[in-house]
Amino acid sequence: MQGILADILEPIMGKGLVPADLDTWKKRRKAIAPAFHVMYLEAMIKIFIGCTRRTMVKFEELFHGDNLSEGQFIEVDLEAEFSSLALDIIGLGVFNYDFRSVTKESPIIKALYGTLSEAEHRSTFYVAYWKLPFAKYIVPRQRKFHSDIKLINDCLDTLISNAKETRQEADVKKLQDTDYGILKDASLLRFLVDVRGEDVDDVQLRDDLMTLLIAGHETTSAVLTWTIFLLAHHPSKMRKAQAEIDAVLQSSELNFESLKNLEYIRLSVVEALRLYPQPPLLIRRSLRPDILPGGLTGDKNGYSIPAGTEICLSVYNLHRCHYFWDRPHEFEPERFLRPKKSEVEGWAGFDPQRSPGALYPNEIISDFAFLPFGGGPRKCLGDQFALMESTIALALLLHRFDVELRDPPESMEAVTGATIHTKDGLWCKLRKRRPNAMNR
Repeated sequence: MQGILADILEPIMGKGLVPADLDTWKKRRKAIAPAFHVMYLEAMIKIFIGCTRRTMVKFEELFHGDNLSEGQFIEVDLEAEFSSLALDIIGLGVFNYDFRSVTKESPIIKALYGTLSEAEHRSTFYVAYWKLPFAKYIVPRQRKFHSDIKLINDCLDTLISNAKETRQEADVKKLQDTDYGILKDASLLRFLVDVRGEDVDDVQLRDDLMTLLIAGHETTSAVLTWTIFLLAHHPSKMRKAQAEIDAVLQSSELNFESLKNLEYIRLSVVEALRLYPQPPLLIRRSLRPDILPGGLTGDKNGYSIPAGTEICLSVYNLHRCHYFWDRPHEFEPERFLRPKKSEVEGWAGFDPQRSPGALYPNEIISDFAFLPFGGGPRKCLGDQFALMESTIALALLLHRFDVELRDPPESMEAVTGATIHTKDGLWCKLRKRRPNAMNR
């Protein structure tokens, strides 16, 4: 069971997948999991590309507006830009709704960011003062939060109502075999509304969508931020990444097949997730009494865990533990190509061949030493969506621009909450790349 974090997020996500009780979670996961099928993910690539190009046009306009000559640069907070990009992608991919947050700010976008801020606040604040009677009436922050939630819920209710008005019921197999590339609406909401036998009420559907919105937005924005930070911090690795991108895009369009050839970019994204996992902490609540193993340095008799115990797992520390990783604090995307024998009792070691055909390294090849999206039944459903989205956005951005950190990397301060983000943004210098550099 998800634990205290679920209690905190329930007012925001309702009975969505993250905070749901066990029975609700089983039903909703069974309904939502089939929606993330291969045809859907392939169709989403067009959305990933379209939204990223919109961001790049914004950067081009900044160059044009400042009348900058070749070799000059613009300064951009890429963390903020990635946040807008991720929101637009989630809007189109999940709801078939274009927030256009890259180019404008509307009341619904302000409400969304306000809600995301409140989710972050509640996950890091020790006293749940928002549960106090009348808090939503007397605490300005809580008054704003409830106003934001109402605005978002009204928007989602309208989208759900519109989708149901055009419902075309079909079984899961038929929906998964549909050519999503030609559909006007290939969103996840469309799938959930159309699937036969899933007559879920509007409130539950809204909770599902809110959960996907918050989880999907926060994860991707953070992944893009830290991948760019790490590549820019290591110029030789940035050049290697750009050389791979140039070679792939010179010979083919960016699609599901060419994505397979962007190995170094994919591994860079995964390595960024190892160093800056999203979320950095997993919380579970035990449903029954149990005994957990003591591990390598703990009590050999294990630890007795009563029912209802909150169990916190630091993914951040796990991903930087020298028992499982060579040079654990170094940014080395290539590490995921090499097997590593276990020197720890109970750990099977690292073997890339353990999950053949996987586009991205996962918890299976690492025997759960790598948990960027959790593991087991509660693993994040949208992992491939987030990874593919990040890969494509990075490929397009780095093909067109050179990126350099504005400030020394050691000045970067990370802030940990539900995700790991920066304290003051990721300010970078962007320069247009010369055509001969892109085609060499």
